[in-house]
This record gives sequence, C-alpha cells and structure tokens, in this order.
Amino acid sequence: MRKPGSENRLKRFGALGALLLLTGVAVAGPTGLLAWSENAAALEVRESEIAKLTAKRDALRNRVMLLDPEAADPDLASELVRDQLGVMREDEVVITLED
Repeated sequence: MRKPGSENRLKRFGALGALLLLTGVAVAGPTGLLAWSENAAALEVRESEIAKLTAKRDALRNRVMLLDPEAADPDLASELVRDQLGVMREDEVVITLED
C-alpha cells in the first residue's frame, strides 16, 4: 500500500525533471542560448561570402555582356584572342593587373 502523498510527490518530481530537461535544452541545445552566438558568427561569415560571390557574379555578368556577339567590345575581344592564342607583336608590352 502506498502512502497518501507519495503519488503527488512522484508527479512533482516528474514535472520538475521535465522542466529541468526543457531548461537544459533551451540553454545548451542546438538552437539554445549558447549556440546563438555561434550562429550569429556563422551568419556574418556567410554574409561576407555572399557579398564576395555577388561581386564576382556581377563582374562575370558584365564581361559576358561585353562579349555579346552582336556588339562585342573590341578591346576585350582583342585581349581574349591574344591571351588564348598567345599572339603578340614585337613592339607590344603586356602589363598584367592583379585582381
């Protein structure tokens, strides 16, 4: 036979255990308070990568527009032909610019 208050005590310990478990997950879980700063730092890194890739995409888009077969930029076309074929005149000087 059980004591009259033991059933209530068991329910209270169960509720307390569940509350402590939920608190632990809220603090130390994968989306908890401790992971928040890590996620914020990762977000900043990703945003800077996106900015770099966006700039690179825009530069490539501009280069593609300059190579339009209907109205190709003569300077760019000449540069590409000389680069791909390795053709230079004797009196030319090549200056390369680092990106």
